Amino acid sequence: MKLLQYFFGIVIAQLALFSLVLLNAGTLTTESLLRIGVPALFIALVIAFWFNSIAKHHSKDVVSAVKEEFASEREKIKINAERAKMRVHKEAEKKIIKETSRAHAKANFKVGASFAGLIGVGALFVMAQMVTAGLLVISASAGAMGGYYLRSKRDRYRELPAIEVKAIENKPKKLEKKDA
Repeated sequence: MKLLQYFFGIVIAQLALFSLVLLNAGTLTTESLLRIGVPALFIALVIAFWFNSIAKHHSKDVVSAVKEEFASEREKIKINAERAKMRVHKEAEKKIIKETSRAHAKANFKVGASFAGLIGVGALFVMAQMVTAGLLVISASAGAMGGYYLRSKRDRYRELPAIEVKAIENKPKKLEKKDA
């Protein structure tokens, strides 16, 4: 399309120059060259402005198309970054919860084994005719186990919702406009 606009401008300039030469076809003197040159110069200036106008409009169209494409690509990048941030956040939460529950399970097993050992020692005392000491060890270990169980439940319900994972924040930079 742009090629036709330039082509018609060049054809018009050649036709105008050809008609001026035909009008002064007799002899080419300085006066006739001046009659041909001044209008030809004027026609060339008009066509140069015309071509400049076409080029400016074409460059503005291209720049606006590139700006729109850049804006849509930037929006896609922002959306993908937000999705990736949320995915990393969820994965980190899952990992923290998994590791916390694993640590609690290990601790609960160790504590349970130690309490079972204490109850066994208390039962041994009872069998060995040391009933008072045996009952004291059994009741103390049962009370400690109950307290540990209640504290672990309370801590688990308090700590897990309070876990906060910080991901990389995307802060857009402010672009400065330069006057050209």
